[in-house]
Amino acid sequence: MTETSFRLAVSADIDNLVTLENRCFNDDRISRRSFRRFIEMPRDRVVVAVEGDQILGYSLVLMHAATRLARIYSIAVSPQARGRGLGEQLIRQSEQQAVEAGRIIMRLEVREDNTGAIALYRRLGYRVFGTYRDYYEDHGNALRFERRILFYEPSREFPAVPYYPQTTDFSCGPAALIMAMATLDDQLSLTTLEELKIWREATTIFMLAGHGGCGPHGLALAAWHRGFHATAYISKEGALFKDTVRNDDKKRVLELVHEGFMHDLGQTGIELHHDPLTLDKMAQALKGGQVPIILISTWQLNRSRVPHWVTVCAMDDQFVYLHDPEIDTAEGETVADKQYLPVDRRIFDQMARYGKNQPLQAAVIVGPRRTD
Repeated sequence: MTETSFRLAVSADIDNLVTLENRCFNDDRISRRSFRRFIEMPRDRVVVAVEGDQILGYSLVLMHAATRLARIYSIAVSPQARGRGLGEQLIRQSEQQAVEAGRIIMRLEVREDNTGAIALYRRLGYRVFGTYRDYYEDHGNALRFERRILFYEPSREFPAVPYYPQTTDFSCGPAALIMAMATLDDQLSLTTLEELKIWREATTIFMLAGHGGCGPHGLALAAWHRGFHATAYISKEGALFKDTVRNDDKKRVLELVHEGFMHDLGQTGIELHHDPLTLDKMAQALKGGQVPIILISTWQLNRSRVPHWVTVCAMDDQFVYLHDPEIDTAEGETVADKQYLPVDRRIFDQMARYGKNQPLQAAVIVGPRRTD
């Protein structure tokens, strides 16, 4: 039997691709003209499975111009070649093409009644994140799947940062700090009790709703009190998050808490800079064996404008790599989804700002244990 190989389609394949398309689909077919356009488009990829001069399958991968997303727009396997795992191999080949193009996430759509394809995608690690109603020509619905495909390979240039997931909805700051401190001390206690102790020390009392969240002053103090060097970069002076509450009494409480933090900071050697932490300074800190934790807006991650703390693990020319302590298990997320999460440097610069008018930029750099 001739061995199956995979390659990118060329113009000479168009006749065979059209024939395969017509054999596999009754509706929503890709036209000859569209195949030609996709093949000639430098950004997109048409991967074909070939035996001899016969095309047994293809996968069409679209690369979004403005984001790091890739999308399998269509995938087809010839009826006589089914049952040989070609669909899975085409998906893997498509993912590799997308990774080489610097894409982070692969997405695809599948008919909600296509149980075989859905089982395959789930087995390959894809998870449902939405539904398109009335998506197909026959008005059928489509499930939207996605999978992270680009993963960071740790290098000796940066410290290896252990992962610790937050165990409550409100303790992202303590979890991010625990990851930073555990990088510098492998004997550190990674427990929920320690997480909650830090939250009690660092909370700013009031937030948008629910339990209070942690601010940079409190997290820097929590690191210092546990014996670590700490440097805080905060773009604003005065009490933070005052615009998240309307009640004057609550605003005054925030001011009093801030005054207390500033008094306590004055009793330590913590450096406080009222400037944003630049990417260059962040990279210098990482290369020097320090670990930054950053306050971000989650709008870029999940379209929710919530302040959220993450730990920066590594950087390169394209990405800032994060440990995000929040795992949404209800959405099918796993630890692997939140470790060394690559964020485009340009997007990260937007993420690391919370609020609309004069957005807050806040970071704490945790350094090695002090000798005093």
